[in-house]
Amino acid sequence: MISKILIGLGLGIIVFLVFVSTREGKFHYQVTGEINAPVEKVFPYLSDLQLGSKWSPFERVDPNMKKDYQGNKLIFEGNAEAGSGELEIKEVVPNESVKMHLIMTAPFKAENDIEYRVQEHQGVTQLTWSMSGDGGFLGKLMNIFIDCESMITDQFRKGISNLKEVVEE
Repeated sequence: MISKILIGLGLGIIVFLVFVSTREGKFHYQVTGEINAPVEKVFPYLSDLQLGSKWSPFERVDPNMKKDYQGNKLIFEGNAEAGSGELEIKEVVPNESVKMHLIMTAPFKAENDIEYRVQEHQGVTQLTWSMSGDGGFLGKLMNIFIDCESMITDQFRKGISNLKEVVEE
């Protein structure tokens, strides 16, 4: 009887893992918000990693985060909620976009591309913050139990709100 239960459990686990492996691993999360300021006032906070620390939602969850700025790269070590890794600016188009590459080393390993795009209309800047990548098998598994898109986009919304506070002062 126990052997039948173990065989059934083993088959169930195999079926579950096959199901996980068939899911899409690539993702693209995006949030857009408005800031009541001209793009020239907003853009420096997006294209300068040190100014970015004034509004980053991830740095606000760990005010004691260790940061090392090396040119266009930020190496950071934060608590479990903020994580640790590297953020590097790869491309800047003044007053239009910033493309970055994020390598997370903790709480889990990940590599993602981040982009800020701005567009101004009558003194109001529309900021679109996006992140894309491939979560691999672990990402597929996590997405079954956790709504990763909601979790990340909530942080993006907090960040845009923080940036509004900083820039609209």
